[in-house]
Amino acid sequence: MTQEGYAQAYQQGFNITVRVLRSRGASVDSAEDVAQAAWLRGWQKLDQLRDEGMVGRWINTIAVNYYRRGSQYEARYQPLPELCGDIGIDLAPLDAARILKFCRPGDRMLFEHQLRGSTTKEIASTLGVSTTAIRIRFSRARRAVRATFADRVQRTA
Repeated sequence: MTQEGYAQAYQQGFNITVRVLRSRGASVDSAEDVAQAAWLRGWQKLDQLRDEGMVGRWINTIAVNYYRRGSQYEARYQPLPELCGDIGIDLAPLDAARILKFCRPGDRMLFEHQLRGSTTKEIASTLGVSTTAIRIRFSRARRAVRATFADRVQRTA
């Protein structure tokens, strides 16, 4: 694709990229910033484009991925409320104890290590396994607890 062809695609597709991002929940300013970054990245990686007719979709995919990564990053830094509930009592410890009752013993041990403040690396060294193994075990344990809760909710409904 030539420089002129990319410039023309940019003029035609920039607003479309912004609209795609807006439809995903981005603010106007954020959508424009992410769209600009995506079009720049597309220009930098233009040699990877196989079909010049797909440049708009390719850039939109880059933009959506940038937006998702940014949203996930920002979500990590949102302040959490101090109390879990409107009654003035911190219900988090009670909820944690209830969740631990539904866990298998191995999963319970992992969650207890985490609740004590141990990092994934520390848990892995304690158990003599890799950090990847611990992450996988946490993923499976969370999935199992969610499934158990979903079953309980369905039975009570």
